[in-house]
Amino acid sequence: MPPRKPIFDPLAESETPPEPVVRKTTSALGEGQRIAKLLARAGIASRREIERMIEGGRVARDGVVITTPATVLTSLHGITVDGKPVSEPAPAKLWRFHKPAGLLTAARDFTGRSTIYDHLARVAPDAPRMMPVGRLDLNTEGLLLMTNDGELKRQMELPATGVERTYRARAFGEVSQTQLEDLIHGITIEGIRYGKIDANLERRTGRNGWIEMTLTEGKNREVRRVLEHLGLKVSRLIRTRYGPFLLDGIEPGAIEEVRRHDVITFRKTLK
Repeated sequence: MPPRKPIFDPLAESETPPEPVVRKTTSALGEGQRIAKLLARAGIASRREIERMIEGGRVARDGVVITTPATVLTSLHGITVDGKPVSEPAPAKLWRFHKPAGLLTAARDFTGRSTIYDHLARVAPDAPRMMPVGRLDLNTEGLLLMTNDGELKRQMELPATGVERTYRARAFGEVSQTQLEDLIHGITIEGIRYGKIDANLERRTGRNGWIEMTLTEGKNREVRRVLEHLGLKVSRLIRTRYGPFLLDGIEPGAIEEVRRHDVITFRKTLK
């Protein structure tokens, strides 16, 4: 049996390069799929990250460096990344991870701050290679889904698929339910447009209150920026739901695999 692959997220997100000219490889099995998509399905990284790997000359087939992410293959036989053979894609899996505050959603941090991968290496040393679905800020806690399938990751992150994320924010300041309800129409802050947000003031004690917010875009620091724009100071932010998957039942720092049946059922809703 080959050794398990380590928990690993190769690169940070980057801009998608211009679409290159397609160079196809055919066989009796048919036209196949682009290598970036196949490697994403195999859990190597997201499509954008793989495109960067290919640009950097890190991906080869039978020892020959692949120069374009538009290369079409029918299998990953003979494909290597950084000289290491790539296995055929395993069935898509999801894990629910209760991310504590104080961990970066990144593979590494050059300033020495702890990352989710440092933590997962301790609590789940035998876990397969996995990637986060979306990100949570350093001080944001709660549900962070992890997957071994880059294509599933991409589908869940795309705003076009409309997968809902729900957050609970503890915030200091004055805000009315009417102001929160107006967010359903979207809001523009410093030139950035945020789509509709379903927001509700759960309870208030003095000038502190808990606000629940459900959105589908998940732009960088979206919840914090919207609430700060309303004059509130966020002291705690927890993601409680991503799609049909809930934070409930997972202790802080723990990780738990989602039943395969639930993954298959959910994935059908993304098509």
